[in-house]
Amino acid sequence: MPARRRSRQRALQILFFWDARKLDINEAVTTFYSSLYGAEQEEDTGDDYPAPTDPDLFMESLVRGTAAQSAELDQLILKRAENWRLERMPIVDRNILRMAIYEMKDLKTPPAVVIDEALELARRYSETDAVPFVNGVLDSVRKMILPETDVKPAAG
Repeated sequence: MPARRRSRQRALQILFFWDARKLDINEAVTTFYSSLYGAEQEEDTGDDYPAPTDPDLFMESLVRGTAAQSAELDQLILKRAENWRLERMPIVDRNILRMAIYEMKDLKTPPAVVIDEALELARRYSETDAVPFVNGVLDSVRKMILPETDVKPAAG
């Protein structure tokens, strides 16, 4: 599995935990690392959880950026998710949308890549009907925030 795909999966898990539990985002990241690396400790060093030897910087940037901008991201989602209130959206779908919009808007990942990865997350972690919903909302938001990425026919 490509490293960035794994990072996105991890980020979604943390964002789900953060959103469901209403935690501070740094606490959610620390808890995630503790659960990920705590089971790998073989020696009793006196620490309950060892410090991770290989932090996932891309995952952390997705998580922290998404959480920091969640209010703004939610407004973009609400403008394009017709007849949906955020609190009625499944937590997984809401956080896939937030994370994907953040990545498109702020990390400048190509929109086609972001949308494809978001759809893979929806296929893996959500219901079947989430895929067209996520696709529609993300494409609509992309057109709103990145209109220059529209594909135009060649003149000629």
